[in-house]
Amino acid sequence: MKILGLNAFHGDASAALLVDGKLISAVEEERLNRRKHSAGFPSLAVRECLRLAGISVSELDKIAI
Repeated sequence: MKILGLNAFHGDASAALLVDGKLISAVEEERLNRRKHSAGFPSLAVRECLRLAGISVSELDKIAI
């Protein structure tokens, strides 16, 4: 099971990806857009989590916010 977790729409937006219960990646949006305490939707962090796992969004089983 592939689960994407999101922390969105307030300060320190981020994304994390679990595959079969194991943490594959976790990325804060501010690390990619270079803005401290970045708020909003973590689109860059989502892309990076998926890239690191080598999967596409269509392969996700669940998305949790």
